[in-house]
Amino acid sequence: TEKIEKIGPIDDKNVLEEVKSTPYNLPGNFYWHDVDITDKKELNTLYEFLRDNYVEDDDHMFRFDYSPDFLNWHLSAPGYLKLWHCSVFKKGDDGVARMVGFISAIPVHIYAEGKEIKKVEINFLCVNSAYRTKRLAPVLIKEITRRVNCQNIWQAVYTAGSLLPKPICISNYYHRNLNLQKLLDVKFTYLSPKLNLARAKRVYNMSKETTLTGLRPMEKKDVQGVFEILENYLSKFKVRPHYSKEEVQHWFVPRKNIVYSYVVENTEGKITDFLSFYLLPSSILQHEQHKTLYAAYSFFNVPGEYSIKDLIRNALILAKQLNFDVYNALNVMENETVFNDLLFGKGDGSLKYYFYNYAFPQVEPNELAIVLM
Repeated sequence: TEKIEKIGPIDDKNVLEEVKSTPYNLPGNFYWHDVDITDKKELNTLYEFLRDNYVEDDDHMFRFDYSPDFLNWHLSAPGYLKLWHCSVFKKGDDGVARMVGFISAIPVHIYAEGKEIKKVEINFLCVNSAYRTKRLAPVLIKEITRRVNCQNIWQAVYTAGSLLPKPICISNYYHRNLNLQKLLDVKFTYLSPKLNLARAKRVYNMSKETTLTGLRPMEKKDVQGVFEILENYLSKFKVRPHYSKEEVQHWFVPRKNIVYSYVVENTEGKITDFLSFYLLPSSILQHEQHKTLYAAYSFFNVPGEYSIKDLIRNALILAKQLNFDVYNALNVMENETVFNDLLFGKGDGSLKYYFYNYAFPQVEPNELAIVLM
Protein backbone atom coordinates (compact mmCIF):
# COMPACT_ATOMS: atom_id res chain seq x y z
CA THR A 1 0.00 0.00 0.00
CA GLU A 2 1.17 3.47 -0.89
CA LYS A 3 2.05 5.63 2.10
CA ILE A 4 -0.08 8.75 2.47
CA GLU A 5 2.16 11.68 3.32
CA LYS A 6 -0.56 14.13 4.29
CA ILE A 7 -4.01 13.50 5.71
CA GLY A 8 -6.61 15.97 4.46
CA PRO A 9 -8.11 17.49 1.31
CA ILE A 10 -6.29 16.51 -1.89
CA ASP A 11 -7.42 19.68 -3.69
CA ASP A 12 -7.87 22.44 -1.11
CA LYS A 13 -7.89 25.36 -3.57
CA ASN A 14 -11.66 25.25 -3.99
CA VAL A 15 -13.35 28.54 -4.82
CA LEU A 16 -17.14 28.65 -4.72
CA GLU A 17 -17.29 31.38 -7.37
CA GLU A 18 -15.38 29.19 -9.81
CA VAL A 19 -17.88 26.31 -9.69
CA LYS A 20 -19.79 25.91 -12.95
CA SER A 21 -23.24 27.42 -12.33
CA THR A 22 -25.21 25.46 -14.93
CA PRO A 23 -25.67 21.70 -15.37
CA TYR A 24 -23.43 19.73 -17.72
CA ASN A 25 -24.77 19.37 -21.26
CA LEU A 26 -26.63 16.21 -22.23
CA PRO A 27 -27.14 15.04 -25.81
CA GLY A 28 -30.38 15.40 -27.82
CA ASN A 29 -33.31 13.71 -26.13
CA PHE A 30 -31.71 13.48 -22.67
CA TYR A 31 -32.46 15.97 -19.88
CA TRP A 32 -31.82 16.49 -16.16
CA HIS A 33 -34.64 16.17 -13.63
CA ASP A 34 -34.56 16.64 -9.83
CA VAL A 35 -36.68 13.88 -8.31
CA ASP A 36 -39.31 15.21 -5.89
CA ILE A 37 -39.46 12.49 -3.21
CA THR A 38 -42.52 14.15 -1.63
CA ASP A 39 -44.46 13.34 -4.82
CA LYS A 40 -45.62 9.69 -4.65
CA LYS A 41 -45.61 9.30 -8.43
CA GLU A 42 -42.04 10.56 -8.80
CA LEU A 43 -40.86 8.44 -5.87
CA ASN A 44 -42.47 5.40 -7.46
CA THR A 45 -40.77 6.13 -10.80
CA LEU A 46 -37.42 6.16 -8.97
CA TYR A 47 -38.34 2.97 -7.09
CA GLU A 48 -39.21 1.12 -10.32
CA PHE A 49 -36.04 2.36 -12.03
CA LEU A 50 -33.78 1.14 -9.20
CA ARG A 51 -35.74 -2.11 -8.80
CA ASP A 52 -35.14 -2.95 -12.46
CA ASN A 53 -31.58 -1.64 -12.88
CA TYR A 54 -29.68 -1.49 -9.57
CA VAL A 55 -27.13 -3.82 -7.94
CA GLU A 56 -27.26 -7.52 -8.84
CA ASP A 57 -25.01 -10.34 -7.69
CA ASP A 58 -22.52 -11.74 -10.21
CA ASP A 59 -24.74 -14.75 -11.00
CA HIS A 60 -27.82 -12.58 -11.73
CA MET A 61 -29.86 -14.36 -9.07
CA PHE A 62 -30.62 -11.48 -6.67
CA ARG A 63 -31.17 -7.72 -7.09
CA PHE A 64 -31.64 -5.13 -4.34
CA ASP A 65 -35.27 -4.01 -3.99
CA TYR A 66 -35.30 -0.75 -2.01
CA SER A 67 -38.96 0.05 -1.22
CA PRO A 68 -40.38 3.54 -1.96
CA ASP A 69 -40.64 4.15 1.80
CA PHE A 70 -37.00 3.10 2.29
CA LEU A 71 -35.86 5.46 -0.50
CA ASN A 72 -37.88 8.27 1.04
CA TRP A 73 -36.30 7.58 4.47
CA HIS A 74 -32.77 7.62 3.06
CA LEU A 75 -33.16 10.58 0.69
CA SER A 76 -35.04 12.78 3.20
CA ALA A 77 -32.11 12.81 5.66
CA PRO A 78 -31.99 16.04 7.72
CA GLY A 79 -30.55 18.85 5.58
CA TYR A 80 -31.32 17.09 2.28
CA LEU A 81 -31.68 19.10 -0.92
CA LYS A 82 -34.02 18.16 -3.76
CA LEU A 83 -31.37 19.13 -6.30
CA TRP A 84 -29.17 16.34 -4.89
CA HIS A 85 -31.71 13.76 -6.15
CA CYS A 86 -30.36 13.97 -9.63
CA SER A 87 -31.84 11.96 -12.51
CA VAL A 88 -31.54 11.83 -16.28
CA PHE A 89 -34.58 11.18 -18.48
CA LYS A 90 -34.64 10.32 -22.16
CA LYS A 91 -37.56 11.18 -24.40
CA GLY A 92 -38.29 8.16 -26.61
CA ASP A 93 -39.46 8.09 -30.21
CA ASP A 94 -42.95 7.44 -28.80
CA GLY A 95 -42.79 10.82 -27.01
CA VAL A 96 -42.65 9.14 -23.56
CA ALA A 97 -39.84 10.23 -21.21
CA ARG A 98 -38.19 7.46 -19.19
CA MET A 99 -35.63 7.63 -16.39
CA VAL A 100 -32.28 6.26 -17.59
CA GLY A 101 -29.90 7.41 -14.83
CA PHE A 102 -29.84 8.50 -11.19
CA ILE A 103 -27.40 9.55 -8.45
CA SER A 104 -27.98 11.03 -5.00
CA ALA A 105 -26.19 12.83 -2.18
CA ILE A 106 -27.19 13.40 1.45
CA PRO A 107 -25.31 15.53 4.02
CA VAL A 108 -23.17 13.69 6.60
CA HIS A 109 -20.62 14.63 9.26
CA ILE A 110 -17.63 12.31 9.41
CA TYR A 111 -14.85 12.35 11.98
CA ALA A 112 -11.54 10.90 10.79
CA GLU A 113 -8.82 10.66 13.47
CA GLY A 114 -10.85 13.15 15.55
CA LYS A 115 -11.07 15.76 12.77
CA GLU A 116 -14.58 16.71 11.63
CA ILE A 117 -15.15 16.73 7.86
CA LYS A 118 -18.35 18.06 6.32
CA LYS A 119 -19.19 15.64 3.53
CA VAL A 120 -21.96 14.16 1.51
CA GLU A 121 -22.71 10.48 1.18
CA ILE A 122 -23.09 9.49 -2.48
CA ASN A 123 -25.48 6.64 -3.18
CA PHE A 124 -27.76 5.00 -5.75
CA LEU A 125 -25.59 5.64 -8.80
CA CYS A 126 -27.56 3.70 -11.39
CA VAL A 127 -27.74 3.69 -15.18
CA ASN A 128 -30.19 1.75 -17.35
CA SER A 129 -28.30 -1.25 -18.74
CA ALA A 130 -28.98 -0.12 -22.35
CA TYR A 131 -26.98 3.10 -21.72
CA ARG A 132 -24.01 1.77 -19.73
CA THR A 133 -21.64 2.12 -22.68
CA LYS A 134 -22.77 5.72 -23.33
CA ARG A 135 -20.60 7.35 -20.61
CA LEU A 136 -23.68 8.40 -18.67
CA ALA A 137 -22.29 7.37 -15.24
CA PRO A 138 -19.27 9.75 -15.43
CA VAL A 139 -21.61 12.62 -16.37
CA LEU A 140 -23.88 11.83 -13.40
CA ILE A 141 -20.85 11.82 -11.09
CA LYS A 142 -19.57 15.14 -12.51
CA GLU A 143 -23.01 16.72 -12.17
CA ILE A 144 -23.62 15.62 -8.56
CA THR A 145 -20.08 16.83 -7.72
CA ARG A 146 -20.91 20.23 -9.25
CA ARG A 147 -24.19 20.44 -7.31
CA VAL A 148 -22.50 19.53 -4.02
CA ASN A 149 -19.64 21.99 -4.67
CA CYS A 150 -22.26 24.71 -5.22
CA GLN A 151 -23.13 24.27 -1.50
CA ASN A 152 -19.46 24.77 -0.55
CA ILE A 153 -18.94 21.06 0.23
CA TRP A 154 -15.84 19.48 -1.32
CA GLN A 155 -15.59 15.99 0.19
CA ALA A 156 -17.69 12.84 -0.06
CA VAL A 157 -17.89 9.27 1.19
CA TYR A 158 -19.17 6.35 -0.87
CA THR A 159 -18.92 2.58 -1.16
CA ALA A 160 -18.48 0.26 -4.12
CA GLY A 161 -18.07 -3.44 -4.72
CA SER A 162 -15.33 -2.76 -7.27
CA LEU A 163 -11.74 -1.89 -6.38
CA LEU A 164 -10.85 1.68 -7.36
CA PRO A 165 -7.70 3.56 -6.39
CA LYS A 166 -7.27 4.14 -2.66
CA PRO A 167 -10.12 2.65 -0.62
CA ILE A 168 -9.99 3.86 2.99
CA CYS A 169 -11.31 0.48 4.11
CA ILE A 170 -12.09 -2.95 2.64
CA SER A 171 -14.83 -4.76 4.54
CA ASN A 172 -16.64 -8.06 4.10
CA TYR A 173 -20.25 -9.13 4.51
CA TYR A 174 -21.12 -12.01 6.81
CA HIS A 175 -24.47 -13.79 6.79
CA ARG A 176 -26.43 -15.58 9.52
CA ASN A 177 -29.22 -17.71 8.12
CA LEU A 178 -32.62 -17.46 9.80
CA ASN A 179 -34.74 -19.41 7.27
CA LEU A 180 -32.37 -22.17 6.20
CA GLN A 181 -34.78 -24.05 3.95
CA LYS A 182 -35.63 -20.98 1.86
CA LEU A 183 -31.97 -19.91 1.60
CA LEU A 184 -31.09 -23.38 0.29
CA ASP A 185 -34.06 -23.38 -2.12
CA VAL A 186 -32.99 -20.09 -3.74
CA LYS A 187 -29.26 -21.04 -3.66
CA PHE A 188 -28.32 -18.15 -1.38
CA THR A 189 -26.41 -20.67 0.74
CA TYR A 190 -25.23 -24.27 0.54
CA LEU A 191 -24.85 -26.97 3.16
CA SER A 192 -21.43 -28.24 4.12
CA PRO A 193 -21.00 -31.87 2.95
CA LYS A 194 -20.61 -32.87 6.62
CA LEU A 195 -24.02 -31.46 7.52
CA ASN A 196 -27.39 -32.96 6.57
CA LEU A 197 -30.50 -30.74 6.57
CA ALA A 198 -32.00 -32.01 9.84
CA ARG A 199 -28.72 -31.54 11.70
CA ALA A 200 -28.13 -28.13 10.10
CA LYS A 201 -31.57 -26.95 11.26
CA ARG A 202 -30.72 -28.05 14.81
CA VAL A 203 -27.32 -26.31 14.69
CA TYR A 204 -28.83 -23.02 13.50
CA ASN A 205 -31.85 -23.20 15.80
CA MET A 206 -32.03 -20.43 18.40
CA SER A 207 -34.16 -19.14 21.24
CA LYS A 208 -37.62 -17.95 20.22
CA GLU A 209 -37.66 -15.24 22.92
CA THR A 210 -35.23 -12.39 23.61
CA THR A 211 -32.96 -12.71 26.65
CA LEU A 212 -32.12 -9.11 27.66
CA THR A 213 -33.86 -7.61 30.69
CA GLY A 214 -35.32 -4.19 29.90
CA LEU A 215 -35.21 -4.63 26.10
CA ARG A 216 -37.99 -2.81 24.21
CA PRO A 217 -38.54 -1.02 20.88
CA MET A 218 -37.04 2.46 20.75
CA GLU A 219 -39.51 5.36 20.96
CA LYS A 220 -39.21 9.07 20.17
CA LYS A 221 -38.74 9.80 23.89
CA ASP A 222 -35.49 7.77 23.80
CA VAL A 223 -33.72 10.05 21.28
CA GLN A 224 -31.68 11.90 23.95
CA GLY A 225 -30.59 8.66 25.65
CA VAL A 226 -29.64 6.97 22.38
CA PHE A 227 -27.85 10.13 21.17
CA GLU A 228 -25.66 10.11 24.30
CA ILE A 229 -24.62 6.44 24.32
CA LEU A 230 -24.20 6.33 20.52
CA GLU A 231 -21.93 9.40 20.44
CA ASN A 232 -19.89 8.05 23.35
CA TYR A 233 -19.50 4.63 21.71
CA LEU A 234 -18.72 5.88 18.19
CA SER A 235 -15.99 8.20 19.50
CA LYS A 236 -13.80 5.07 20.03
CA PHE A 237 -13.41 4.49 16.27
CA LYS A 238 -10.85 6.10 13.95
CA VAL A 239 -13.38 6.86 11.21
CA ARG A 240 -16.96 7.42 12.27
CA PRO A 241 -20.08 9.51 11.73
CA HIS A 242 -21.54 12.08 14.07
CA TYR A 243 -25.33 12.01 14.42
CA SER A 244 -27.16 15.07 15.75
CA LYS A 245 -30.30 14.49 17.84
CA GLU A 246 -32.38 15.28 14.77
CA GLU A 247 -30.44 12.64 12.83
CA VAL A 248 -30.77 10.08 15.64
CA GLN A 249 -34.54 10.60 15.47
CA HIS A 250 -34.56 10.32 11.67
CA TRP A 251 -32.33 7.25 11.33
CA PHE A 252 -33.26 5.20 14.40
CA VAL A 253 -36.85 5.79 15.57
CA PRO A 254 -38.48 2.60 14.22
CA ARG A 255 -40.33 2.68 10.90
CA LYS A 256 -42.30 -0.42 9.96
CA ASN A 257 -40.71 -2.46 7.15
CA ILE A 258 -37.72 -0.09 7.10
CA VAL A 259 -35.72 0.26 10.32
CA TYR A 260 -35.97 -1.63 13.61
CA SER A 261 -34.34 -0.22 16.76
CA TYR A 262 -34.43 -1.40 20.36
CA VAL A 263 -33.11 -0.02 23.63
CA VAL A 264 -32.27 -1.56 26.98
CA GLU A 265 -33.71 0.56 29.78
CA ASN A 266 -32.49 -0.11 33.32
CA THR A 267 -34.56 0.08 36.51
CA GLU A 268 -33.66 3.78 36.92
CA GLY A 269 -35.12 4.56 33.47
CA LYS A 270 -31.69 5.10 31.86
CA ILE A 271 -30.93 3.84 28.33
CA THR A 272 -27.85 1.60 28.63
CA ASP A 273 -27.72 -0.35 25.34
CA PHE A 274 -29.00 -0.02 21.79
CA LEU A 275 -29.40 -2.36 18.83
CA SER A 276 -30.70 -1.72 15.32
CA PHE A 277 -31.07 -3.26 11.88
CA TYR A 278 -32.86 -2.32 8.67
CA LEU A 279 -34.83 -4.27 6.07
CA LEU A 280 -33.41 -4.40 2.56
CA PRO A 281 -35.13 -7.09 0.50
CA SER A 282 -33.75 -8.50 -2.72
CA SER A 283 -35.77 -9.66 -5.71
CA ILE A 284 -35.12 -13.34 -6.43
CA LEU A 285 -34.72 -13.35 -10.19
CA GLN A 286 -34.85 -17.03 -11.18
CA HIS A 287 -37.15 -18.97 -8.89
CA GLU A 288 -40.65 -20.34 -9.46
CA GLN A 289 -41.83 -20.15 -5.85
CA HIS A 290 -39.80 -17.51 -3.99
CA LYS A 291 -39.77 -13.94 -5.34
CA THR A 292 -38.34 -11.93 -2.42
CA LEU A 293 -35.45 -12.49 -0.02
CA TYR A 294 -36.08 -10.63 3.26
CA ALA A 295 -32.69 -9.53 4.58
CA ALA A 296 -31.96 -7.70 7.82
CA TYR A 297 -28.81 -5.58 7.76
CA SER A 298 -27.01 -4.79 11.01
CA PHE A 299 -27.02 -1.01 11.57
CA PHE A 300 -25.55 0.22 14.89
CA ASN A 301 -25.22 -1.70 18.15
CA VAL A 302 -24.08 0.00 21.36
CA PRO A 303 -23.08 -2.23 24.30
CA GLY A 304 -23.45 -1.10 27.90
CA GLU A 305 -25.02 -3.48 30.41
CA TYR A 306 -24.69 -6.21 27.79
CA SER A 307 -21.97 -7.28 25.35
CA ILE A 308 -21.98 -6.87 21.56
CA LYS A 309 -22.53 -10.64 21.35
CA ASP A 310 -25.64 -10.41 23.58
CA LEU A 311 -26.99 -7.55 21.46
CA ILE A 312 -26.45 -9.22 18.08
CA ARG A 313 -27.75 -12.59 19.37
CA ASN A 314 -30.95 -10.80 20.37
CA ALA A 315 -31.05 -8.90 17.07
CA LEU A 316 -31.06 -12.33 15.35
CA ILE A 317 -33.95 -13.49 17.55
CA LEU A 318 -35.93 -10.30 16.80
CA ALA A 319 -35.24 -10.58 13.06
CA LYS A 320 -36.40 -14.22 13.12
CA GLN A 321 -39.61 -13.19 14.96
CA LEU A 322 -40.18 -10.65 12.15
CA ASN A 323 -39.84 -13.42 9.52
CA PHE A 324 -36.56 -12.26 8.01
CA ASP A 325 -34.73 -14.90 5.99
CA VAL A 326 -31.15 -13.82 6.71
CA TYR A 327 -29.26 -11.35 8.90
CA ASN A 328 -26.30 -9.61 7.21
CA ALA A 329 -23.50 -7.70 8.90
CA LEU A 330 -20.27 -6.09 7.77
CA ASN A 331 -17.13 -6.79 9.78
CA VAL A 332 -16.97 -3.12 10.82
CA MET A 333 -16.90 -1.84 14.40
CA GLU A 334 -16.84 -4.82 16.80
CA ASN A 335 -19.06 -7.05 14.67
CA GLU A 336 -16.40 -9.56 13.66
CA THR A 337 -15.81 -10.60 17.29
CA VAL A 338 -19.22 -12.34 17.38
CA PHE A 339 -19.39 -14.00 13.94
CA ASN A 340 -17.94 -17.39 14.90
CA ASP A 341 -19.95 -17.84 18.09
CA LEU A 342 -23.21 -16.75 16.44
CA LEU A 343 -22.67 -18.96 13.35
CA PHE A 344 -22.25 -16.30 10.70
CA GLY A 345 -20.71 -17.38 7.40
CA LYS A 346 -18.44 -15.16 5.32
CA GLY A 347 -20.07 -13.89 2.12
CA ASP A 348 -18.52 -13.74 -1.36
CA GLY A 349 -18.40 -10.00 -1.81
CA SER A 350 -16.35 -7.26 -0.22
CA LEU A 351 -17.45 -3.66 0.20
CA LYS A 352 -14.88 -0.91 -0.30
CA TYR A 353 -15.20 2.48 1.38
CA TYR A 354 -13.85 5.58 -0.38
CA PHE A 355 -13.35 9.24 0.44
CA TYR A 356 -13.61 11.72 -2.44
CA ASN A 357 -11.00 14.52 -2.39
CA TYR A 358 -9.64 13.53 1.03
CA ALA A 359 -6.39 11.61 1.54
CA PHE A 360 -6.55 9.16 4.42
CA PRO A 361 -4.58 5.99 5.16
CA GLN A 362 -6.44 2.69 4.91
CA VAL A 363 -7.95 1.51 8.20
CA GLU A 364 -8.99 -1.95 9.36
CA PRO A 365 -12.75 -2.68 9.38
CA ASN A 366 -12.76 -2.74 13.19
CA GLU A 367 -11.51 0.88 13.16
CA LEU A 368 -14.41 2.04 10.98
CA ALA A 369 -17.94 2.83 12.20
CA ILE A 370 -19.71 3.87 8.98
CA VAL A 371 -22.73 1.97 7.63
CA LEU A 372 -23.96 3.14 4.21
CA MET A 373 -27.07 1.73 2.61
